[in-house]
Amino acid sequence: MESYRYEYLSKKSNEAGIIFDVMVTGVTGAGKSTTLNTIFQKDVAKVGAGVDPETITLDSYNVNDAFRLWDSPGLGDGKQRDKEHAKLLIDLLYKDYGDNNGWIDLVLVIIEGSNRDMGTTYKLLNDIIVPNFQKERILVAVNQADMAMKGRYWDSNNNKPTDKLKFFLEDKVDSIQRRVKEATGVKIIRPIYYSAEYGYNIEKLMDLLIDNMPSKKRDLVI
Repeated sequence: MESYRYEYLSKKSNEAGIIFDVMVTGVTGAGKSTTLNTIFQKDVAKVGAGVDPETITLDSYNVNDAFRLWDSPGLGDGKQRDKEHAKLLIDLLYKDYGDNNGWIDLVLVIIEGSNRDMGTTYKLLNDIIVPNFQKERILVAVNQADMAMKGRYWDSNNNKPTDKLKFFLEDKVDSIQRRVKEATGVKIIRPIYYSAEYGYNIEKLMDLLIDNMPSKKRDLVI
């Protein structure tokens, strides 16, 4: 995965004269760190196995010399922790790249595929991301596609959803797109669904990021 569309991404980076920076965020348990590990095909980010989240600081990882991903703490760990994590996220969104340009080029919000309660995700979008970042640079993806129907209808032999699960997932991303618009007023690009654990649709996740990479850094004045 490290070389996926490398030439295209490098060309776009060279033309812009920048390294593209993407902040990966979401609620606790959405699979941000697992996603990073799958993209890099090795353990670059710690994965929480219990109730305590592993990502409590901001770490960055280079996919190549043109593309960098920032892991971030999730929301949903209590009011005090969420307040601390929100500050970390906002500080990164306002990190100055120079010439009053923002360091972060895109924000990828990862949603847990099996989670029907979107309240914390909407809080993340509405209270933290949308007020502090250009709306057209916000992307959403649904992880854990294999668990979207509580583990049912996942074809483990072929490592992909059955037709029934795929239909459910297609309906889910359409619903998320509508609900985000209703909750935040932002019409996001249609989300994609994937499974970081099984490596399913990771190419589509990368396509979502690469195809929407801007041609220049963003202005910090929003």
